[in-house]
Amino acid sequence: VLVETLSWRWVLLINVPVGAVVLVAAARWITESRAGDGRRLDLPGAVLVTAGLATLAYGVSQTEQAGWTAVSTVVPLCAGLALVALFLLAEARARSPLMPLGLLKLRSVASANVAMFLSGSAMFCMWFFMTLYAQNVLGYTPLEAGLALVPSSIAVIVGSKVAPRLMRATGPRAVAVLGTLVATAGFAWQSTMTADGAYLTAIMIPGVLMMLGAGLAGTPLASLATSGAAPEEAGLVSGLVNTSRTMGGSLGLAVMATIAAARTNGVDTPQALTEGYALVFTTGTAVLALGALLMWAWLPRTPARQAD
Repeated sequence: VLVETLSWRWVLLINVPVGAVVLVAAARWITESRAGDGRRLDLPGAVLVTAGLATLAYGVSQTEQAGWTAVSTVVPLCAGLALVALFLLAEARARSPLMPLGLLKLRSVASANVAMFLSGSAMFCMWFFMTLYAQNVLGYTPLEAGLALVPSSIAVIVGSKVAPRLMRATGPRAVAVLGTLVATAGFAWQSTMTADGAYLTAIMIPGVLMMLGAGLAGTPLASLATSGAAPEEAGLVSGLVNTSRTMGGSLGLAVMATIAAARTNGVDTPQALTEGYALVFTTGTAVLALGALLMWAWLPRTPARQAD
């Protein structure tokens, strides 16, 4: 609605009044807790990891025009890796690290974060490329494209609501793998897209499968990660899981956009664009299939506290 009636810039500007309302409400109604361990903000860590990931994403995006060996690509990639290395070094020495490296020694925390990173790298791309496919290939307006993806949004909610019930019956590892396999099926279906696809089979059904799987997988992965940490570290682990998902989504989108651009090679006909988008979903299928295997082999069968 914002894009079609106002401007695409309002997709970003709408956050300003929302943020203002949250700030005012927080200042008025949220009471500061005085209990806790007095942790301080790890500002150097926050700056380094943000700068490192942003620089890496920029370097990956440069490959679309300049290639992997160009100076404009190699320099930001190396700089990004150096910043991430500095972040890890800073976290190892910080008194109150943003990401306590010791937590990654726990199997449940490490495996869940890697799984979330892989899942995020594929699943976050779905919204971007499905929207491009609907508008650039099938000729949908921005509003029509948004409405077309409503069933996918509902599927995420359904998956996240069903997941806890399945977890009680089969365990979180099985539900995480099941959700990832459902999403894999959706990605595989979407990879067969054509330039004249019908809404039901080209957008709705594969989109629902992809996002239903995302909803099913996300809840047990977060549960497994937090189950392996001490109660006072649950908040840190939860934040780490969300960071892994966001990191995967950011870097995954940069890589997937490069893959699509390389396939189209500057040609913007519906057929060429479809081939580029289809390759993205094929790549996502492979990533999620790898993620499902990794989850089955590495995730603990039962939450750590339950096992204890």
